Amino acid sequence: METLERDTGDSKEASSSAEIQNSWVEAQDSLKTRLVTEDDFRWQLPTTTAAATTLVGGGGECEVLKYVGGVDISFAKDDPSVACGTLVVLDLQTLEVVYEDYSAVTLHIPYVPGFLAFREVPILLQLLEKMKTCDHPFYPQMLMVDGNGILHPRGKQLLETKGTHDDILTLRGDSGRTWGAAMRSNPGSFKPIYISVGHRVSLATAVKIARMTSKYRVPEPIRQADIRSRDYLRKHQSAG
Repeated sequence: METLERDTGDSKEASSSAEIQNSWVEAQDSLKTRLVTEDDFRWQLPTTTAAATTLVGGGGECEVLKYVGGVDISFAKDDPSVACGTLVVLDLQTLEVVYEDYSAVTLHIPYVPGFLAFREVPILLQLLEKMKTCDHPFYPQMLMVDGNGILHPRGKQLLETKGTHDDILTLRGDSGRTWGAAMRSNPGSFKPIYISVGHRVSLATAVKIARMTSKYRVPEPIRQADIRSRDYLRKHQSAG
């Protein structure tokens, strides 16, 4: 009887897990129908590093991209459920951090390959909402994330590559659709970074911004978020 009860409990737990994953798949499919993979923003990329805050075009003044955000989450080595989410904002002209915020949490959603966003994104959204609610002047005009974007492993065949420049390869699926690009972001780095789009930005623009923000191999907004989240977690664990 004890074995039967234990097996029934395991069965219920597996059923619940399957239901949760099915709901995640439905959410991904729903978001996919609303995805915009072309440029859909009010700002323009600066033409020089000393660009003014606005450009004047045929339609009047146009805002220039000035503040780029980066997010990352680090986990405690001795307890992977303890995490620190970090949001940083960099000035595009100087690549200096002008804003940073942290959220240390205990996660209760397990890691499931292909569904990482459902575990981590709520932490990062809280940091963005906090900054937006305060009407902070450095609120990012775009956000860089260390994630898959549309270059997601679920539902795609093996990718083929096609060279466009010496340091950029476009990544295409069997259908011929371009899913992203592999780019050598720094002359001193031979290991590429992989760039894909999330929402309301084209791949061409994403590649340009990744190049503009790369002092080293990894674009600086993501690099700084990673460094600072690990530092924050280490210092606060040591203090505890």
